[in-house]
Amino acid sequence: MIKSLSKIICFFSTLLLLQRASAQDPHFSQFFSSPLTLNPAFTGKFAGSLRVAGNYRNQWPTINNAYTTAALSVDFPILQNSIANNDTWGLGFSGYNDNSANGAVKFNYASFSTAYHKGLDEDGFHQLGAGFQVTYANMLINTNSLKFEDQLTNAGFTGVTSEVFNNGTLKSSYLDVNAGILYNGSTNERNNFYFGISMYHLNRPRQDFTGANYVLYPRTTIHAGGFFPVGATTTLHLSALQMFQAGASETMFGGALQFNANPDDPSPTSLYVGSWMRFNDAIIPYLGLEFNQFRLGLTYDYNVSSLKTASQNRGGIELSLIYILKPSTDKPINCPKF
Repeated sequence: MIKSLSKIICFFSTLLLLQRASAQDPHFSQFFSSPLTLNPAFTGKFAGSLRVAGNYRNQWPTINNAYTTAALSVDFPILQNSIANNDTWGLGFSGYNDNSANGAVKFNYASFSTAYHKGLDEDGFHQLGAGFQVTYANMLINTNSLKFEDQLTNAGFTGVTSEVFNNGTLKSSYLDVNAGILYNGSTNERNNFYFGISMYHLNRPRQDFTGANYVLYPRTTIHAGGFFPVGATTTLHLSALQMFQAGASETMFGGALQFNANPDDPSPTSLYVGSWMRFNDAIIPYLGLEFNQFRLGLTYDYNVSSLKTASQNRGGIELSLIYILKPSTDKPINCPKF
């Protein structure tokens, strides 16, 4: 029984690793809390003078740390006194790390992005922005940490594999080019709506290894969202995305209610309760807390797809934390939030 289970887990993990390597990028369920990996046009588009966003995801933790992903980004507006009052120009820096197969496969990314948002009206309630991003990516495979089917014995993976590698570590690096556009609008100080399209891997970079190479196909993401009041102290936030890459696709939609404890405070405290759904894959409950200039978010992917037998209905736990340094101006600036 143990031997059969080990074979199933090994085979399942190998399939997932191959799919990740040749088809899909790492992703976050809280896509709205990782703006620069969603669309470069989000660079500088927030109500503040500095934004720091951190994300951590552990997917399928029951399968020996199948995927762990961590990201950190910093972005800010620039030249505010040199451009039109209803325009925004932003710069951003981001990096993230994606580990697979219990750390045997590691991706590291470092990005620089910039975006310009042009005001479409005098008050700045409507803006159209375009963003551009350049990423340096590095991939490492520790062949000594990999396990192969011919190593499996009654005592576990104790046999010797017939696979031969020239080096204990395989490396590959490349430059990546990404771009996106974003429309953002408001009709008053309490609502906002946005629509964007982004494309990553526009230059179709190659991941080259000894005897093998993969073309990284472009990833196109269509996303939209908004918020509007449903009561004196309650706001409804909604967001959705549709993503395509090679033969893979992903559809997500959902929302959360924001309960404001002290709406008259300049830095109110709010509780967020909601859920998102990844179509044909997972239900994703969301719990958030906003206090001072921080917003903390927690989600858990409850797997409902055909993989639920192997994953035991467990998906991935994810944590996000966003810090926004508020502007000194009293001018209302409505921006995408979810």
